Amino acid sequence: MKLILDNNIFFSLMNPKSTSAYLFASIRANFIAPKFIKSELEEHKSECLTKSGLSEQQFEIRLAEVEESIDFIASLEYGLFFEKAADLISDPDDIDFISLALSTNSPIWSNDPHFKEQLLVKVYNTKDLLKMFLNNKI
Repeated sequence: MKLILDNNIFFSLMNPKSTSAYLFASIRANFIAPKFIKSELEEHKSECLTKSGLSEQQFEIRLAEVEESIDFIASLEYGLFFEKAADLISDPDDIDFISLALSTNSPIWSNDPHFKEQLLVKVYNTKDLLKMFLNNKI
């Protein structure tokens, strides 16, 4: 299964003690994400450092480990779906995630409830994935 990570899930992976990090390391999935979330993480790096409790060096090591397991997709590869995605989601910041989901026929991993406003793309939150994992469904 391919699984698209949204910003907040990607950010939470920087904390190796988070439930998201546990799932990321445990479930069998091919993780993908829009390439721009790497720059988003850089913008929020100080907050992620604080929340993770990692030193700068530990954070950089963690980031490299996490990024190794994610296929980052450039918007050129899913841009044809922007218009359709814009019609599906109220938050313009999430158009890329919906577009990528439509182009790859993949679900999104997000804890943002507004993703579930639309019915075309399957969306799992961390609780959903944890339940599926514990029931050996993924």
